[in-house]
Amino acid sequence: MLDPNTQRYAIDVRLFLATMTTAMVLAFGVGVSFAPPALDAPALFDAWVPVSITEDRPEEHIVRTKEFPNLHDAESPYEPSGQHLLVDIKGIDADFLDSEERLAKAMVDAVKAGGLSMLSYHCHKLVPMGVSCVGVLLESHISFHTWPVEGVITLDLFTCGPTPLLSVVPEVERLFAIGENTKTSWSHELRGFHLNATKSPEKRHLLEQSDLVFWVLSPLDIYKKEIVSTRTRFQKVDIWETTYPEDTISHDDAVEHNLQPGDPRWLTGELVAPDKMLFLDGTLQSLNSTERVYHEALVHPAMFAHPNPKHIGLIGGGEGATLREILKHNTVESATMIELDEELVSICREHLPEFSNCKNLKGRAENCFDDELVSVVYQDSKEWFIERFGPSPAKTGNKFDVLIIDALDPEDGETVSEELYGDGEFLTSLISSLTEDGIMIIQVGTAPTIYDPRADMGVYASREKMFNFFEDHEQVEAMLVYEEDGCGFLEPHSFLVVCKSAKCRGEWLRESDLIEYAIFNRTIETVDGERLMVQFDGATMQSYNAPPKAWETVYCRREPQPFECAYRALDSNSEFHDYVFDDEKKGTKETEGSFEVIYDDETDEKPIGVEVLKDIPKGSYIMPHQMTSSFIINEGSLNNLRDLTEDIPDVKVITDLVNFIDTHGHGSVSDGIGRTYVELGVSILIEKSDDEDKINLGRWFPGFGKRPVYSPVYDRQFLSLDLFLVATQDIKKGQRLYRPNNLWDFEK
Repeated sequence: MLDPNTQRYAIDVRLFLATMTTAMVLAFGVGVSFAPPALDAPALFDAWVPVSITEDRPEEHIVRTKEFPNLHDAESPYEPSGQHLLVDIKGIDADFLDSEERLAKAMVDAVKAGGLSMLSYHCHKLVPMGVSCVGVLLESHISFHTWPVEGVITLDLFTCGPTPLLSVVPEVERLFAIGENTKTSWSHELRGFHLNATKSPEKRHLLEQSDLVFWVLSPLDIYKKEIVSTRTRFQKVDIWETTYPEDTISHDDAVEHNLQPGDPRWLTGELVAPDKMLFLDGTLQSLNSTERVYHEALVHPAMFAHPNPKHIGLIGGGEGATLREILKHNTVESATMIELDEELVSICREHLPEFSNCKNLKGRAENCFDDELVSVVYQDSKEWFIERFGPSPAKTGNKFDVLIIDALDPEDGETVSEELYGDGEFLTSLISSLTEDGIMIIQVGTAPTIYDPRADMGVYASREKMFNFFEDHEQVEAMLVYEEDGCGFLEPHSFLVVCKSAKCRGEWLRESDLIEYAIFNRTIETVDGERLMVQFDGATMQSYNAPPKAWETVYCRREPQPFECAYRALDSNSEFHDYVFDDEKKGTKETEGSFEVIYDDETDEKPIGVEVLKDIPKGSYIMPHQMTSSFIINEGSLNNLRDLTEDIPDVKVITDLVNFIDTHGHGSVSDGIGRTYVELGVSILIEKSDDEDKINLGRWFPGFGKRPVYSPVYDRQFLSLDLFLVATQDIKKGQRLYRPNNLWDFEK
C-alpha cells in the first residue's frame, strides 16, 4: 500500500517473515532431491588418503585410518581425564620449520608412532615464515607452531585414551629435532580426574603427587633423559638423568673440566654433570649427587651407637649404597641383606654402579655385593624374619648387633608400607632378631614440622602407629629420632633408632672427640687416601643428639598429653632466687642475693648451711645459676678416675676428686645416659634431711616413675630436667634451706 505522505510502500512484517520461511524450506527440499548419492562409508577408511599440500590447498585436509581403538573398553574404564604432553625444541633448521609439507608428515608420523589415530588436520603457512598445524585425533588433538628464524617449535599433544604418551617423546624428538645442535624440553601431566589411578600400579607413578612427576616429568625447563623405565615383578623402576637451569658448577665438575679463576662457565650450567635419580613406583629413593649424605646418615649413627657391631642385618637397600657404608666398619664380620626385588639389584648394578662401588675400600671387593662378608637373600623380609624370629620359628638365624631398615617410608595410605610397618608380629620379629644390646635403625620419611597435626591423625598416622608399638614393647628400652637435611629431598629426612638396651643413650650422646676417635679406630682405610665419609663425623653425630623442636611439638599434641610436656620451658611467672657473690653484683639486675651462707658458731669458719634473706613463694627457682654451673662427667671418664685411684692410691688429688663427685654428684632422670652432674656452687651447702617438715625444696621436674621409652621432651630438655630446684613451700626470711636426702634418686 502506498503511503500518500511519504510516497513509500508499507509492508506487513508478518507476511514478509512467512514468505521468507516458506522459500527457505522449498530451497532445502530441492537441494536434497538433487544431491549426489551417499558414499559407501567403509570406503572412506580403506587406507590413508594422500594429501597434496600446496599454496592452493583446501582449507582442511582429511586423514582417516581403517581401524580405531575402543577408548571405552572394559580394561580401560572411561574417566574424565587425559594426558598432556608439551614439547619445546630449539636449534632446528629453518627450512624444515618453514616447510608445511615436511612438518605435516612429521606430525602424522608422530601420531602413528604413538599408536594414536588421526581423524583430520589443518595446516597454515604463515607470512613471511612459519607454520601452524592442528590435528584432530580420535583420542583428542595435536598442534604446533614454528618460528623458523629462531629455530623453535612448540608442540602440544593431548589424549584422553589409555595409550601412554611418555613413549612418544623420543619419536617427536626424532621427527622434529632436525638440526645439528637441537635442544628439547618437555613436560608430561595427567589432566582431569583420574578416579581409578590410585588403584592402578600402571598409573600411580604418573599422578601429580608422585615424586617422579614433581621432579622430572612435570618441569618443562629442565634437561632430562630416561636411563631406565621398566616394571619388575614387584615395582616400577625409573632412573633419570636431570639438570636444572639453576644448577651451578660443583667441586667435582670444576676439577673434571679444570676450570680456572675468571672462567665465565663458573656462572653457568654449561658444565654441570647431570644428576641421576632413582624412583620406585614414582617415589624418589636416591639422587646420585646426595646419596652419600643420605646413606651415611642412615648407617653410621647406629653403628657408632653400638660398642662393637659385628653382625649387621639390612632390609632393602637394593642400590647397594647402604652395604657400601656398612663395609666401611672394620668390626663387621657379616652383613646379611634381605631384598625382595632381585631385578632391582641388577638394574642398579648396571645403571648406578657408583652406589655399590667398594673398590676404594681397602680389603673389600670392587663391588659391594660381591664382598665375602655379604650375603644377599632375595625374599620377602617379612616372611624371612617371622620364619626365624617369630613366635614359632621354623628356621634358625644368627642375631644382629645392628639392623638397618632401608625400605619404604611408613606413609599413610601405602598398602605395602602398612603391611610392613603395621604388622605387630613382623615388628616383634625385628626386635627379637637383635642381640641384647642390639640397635635397629629405620628411615621413617619426611620430618614433621611444628605446624603438623596430632601424629595419629595426620599423613603419618602409620608412622605414629609404629612408634606406639615400639614404645609399648617389653624388649625396647630406648627410642631416638634424628634428621638429616642434606639427603637431597625437598624436606629433611628422619630416622628412628630403636634400642634393646637403654645404654645406647649414653653412646648416642658421646662428645664429638670420642666419635672422631671411634671413626679413626673402627673404620677401614681408603685406597686413594681420601676421607672415608663426605658428611658424617663427630660434629655431625653431635648434631643428631637432640631431635629438632617439631618432634617435641607434635609429640606433645598427643592425647592425653604426656606428663613431661609441662616442663618444656621454665615458668616465666615464677620467681628466680640465687646466691650472688660480692664481685658478681656489679652490673647485674640483682644487686642483692636471696641467700647467705651460715657458719658454725664455734669456729665461724666451717659453713653449715644456707639461710634465706627474703620471703620466697612456693614454686620459685632456687639457685638456678649455681645449679647450671655444675660440671658433667661421663661414665667412661669417671670409671677412668676410679681405676686410677686403685692403680695409684697415693694420688690424693684424684682420690679427693672422686670422693667429691660421689658426694655432690647425681645421675640423670634419663636412664642409660651415662652422665653425672657435679654441683660446684653454694648449692652443695644446702642441708639434707629426711624430715618432711623441714624439707622446703625439691626437683623442678618431679620425674614420676621410669622415663618413657620414647620422649623428645626428655631428649631435648634432659639438662633442665636433671638440674633445676624449686621451693616446695613458701619459705620465710630467716629460714634455712633443706633438701631431701634422696633428692636425685630416680626410678629406673
